Amino acid sequence: MRLFSLLFAAILALSGVSQSLAAEKVQLPDDLGTAMLYKAKRSDAPAVVVVHEWWGLNDYARKRAKMLAEAGYTAIAVDMYGHGKTASHPKDATAFMNAALAEPEKMNARFDAAMAILKRQTKGDIYAIGYCFGGAVVLNQARRGLDLAGVASFHGSLGTETPAQTGAVKAKVLVATGGADPMVPAEQVGAFVEEMSSAGVDLQLMSFPGVQHSFTNPGATAVGKKYGLPLSYDAKADSQSWAALMRMLED
Repeated sequence: MRLFSLLFAAILALSGVSQSLAAEKVQLPDDLGTAMLYKAKRSDAPAVVVVHEWWGLNDYARKRAKMLAEAGYTAIAVDMYGHGKTASHPKDATAFMNAALAEPEKMNARFDAAMAILKRQTKGDIYAIGYCFGGAVVLNQARRGLDLAGVASFHGSLGTETPAQTGAVKAKVLVATGGADPMVPAEQVGAFVEEMSSAGVDLQLMSFPGVQHSFTNPGATAVGKKYGLPLSYDAKADSQSWAALMRMLED
C-alpha cells in the first residue's frame, strides 16, 4: 500500500496535477458572498483576482482561475453577484449585471475582500483580470487607484462615468478587444485610449480585426447563434491575448 501511494504521488507530480490546485470555496466578510480560491505552489509569485462575465461565476470563470494557478499564480474567482447567481439566458444575465452595477459600493467591497484574501496567500504583487462585465469591473478598480500591479480586460466595456484621474492609476493596463464587437464600438475604444493617455496610464491595447464579443470563451459561438447575439469565439485572439497576460504577470 505504501509503495502504491508513493507511485501514485509520483504520477501526480509528473502529470503536473497537485492538490494545491484544488478549488477552495471561501466566504467573503459581511455577507458579501463567496469566491473560489485556487492556490499555486509558490507563495512569492503574483496573485490574480478573476472577475466573471455577465453570466456570473460559472465554469468558464473558474476555468480561467484554475489556468492561472496551473501557470503558477494563485487566483481567486470572486462572485460579483454575491450569492451564486448564474444565468444561461441573456435576460437573466442582464438583470443580474444591472443589479450589481446599481450597488457599486458592494462590488468594490467584494473586490477589496478578494484582494485581502490574496494578500494573505502571497508576498507577490496583486493583479486583476476580467471578462465582459468583469473586464469593466477590473478597469474601474484600477481607476479607484487600488494597489494593483496590473489589470487586464478581455472584451470588457471601456466606458465609465468616473474617468481616471492623472496619476491615480497605479496598475499597468492591458485591454484586449474585438474590432467587430458592437458592444465595444470604435468610438468607445478611442475615448478610452484618450482617457488613459490623459491620466498617464501605462496601456497596452490589443484590437483584433473582425473579431466579435466574448472571443475568449469557446462556448460563445453557440450561445451567440442561439440568442442572435454578436458573440463568437476566436482561437487566435484568445491565444494571443492570454499570452499577453502571461507576459504582464512575468514582468
